[in-house]
Amino acid sequence: MSLINEILDYNKEFVETKQYQEFLTTKFPDKRMVVVTCMDTRLVELLPKAMNLHNGDAKILKNAGAIISHPFGSLMRSIIVAVYQLEADEVFVIGHYDCGMTGLNSDNVIEKVKARGVSDEVIDTLGHAGIDLNRWLTGFNHVREGIEKSVNIIRNHPLLPKNLPVHGLIIDPETGRLDLVDSGYDAKAE
Repeated sequence: MSLINEILDYNKEFVETKQYQEFLTTKFPDKRMVVVTCMDTRLVELLPKAMNLHNGDAKILKNAGAIISHPFGSLMRSIIVAVYQLEADEVFVIGHYDCGMTGLNSDNVIEKVKARGVSDEVIDTLGHAGIDLNRWLTGFNHVREGIEKSVNIIRNHPLLPKNLPVHGLIIDPETGRLDLVDSGYDAKAE
């Protein structure tokens, strides 16, 4: 059976047996928070449990490395919408130890892209269009560096209120221990 059929079969039973009822909530985060975190599979259930988050408590945004790479990209837009439209009052940027974005080798990624059928012509065309794939596919040297950069972009965004607490943390993907990198409350006091 294909993965999509397996998912759809399960989903049909999930809906028919009304298993969704325990997850009913509103679109507004009960704890009035936004979490920006990594897409790492180890964090899917661990991070919410480690933070005592339940369905409906937070807006959780995920990408590779919890990196805000552009102040006017889609991740930043989601944060702005969560703050102004969905009543979130705090932002938590949470990276993790042993992240795949640490030391990401863009040349290696590009070689894998080519191995999966993307031609040199397409790569060259993107370069001529001003897209620097090596820069775009770069991670960070240490997870703390990535968290600090993302926190700084959010905290200094011209469309966000200056008193918005933006916190930076790192989670241990094995134990769930959270290490504080930057308290948004301390930054507000400055």
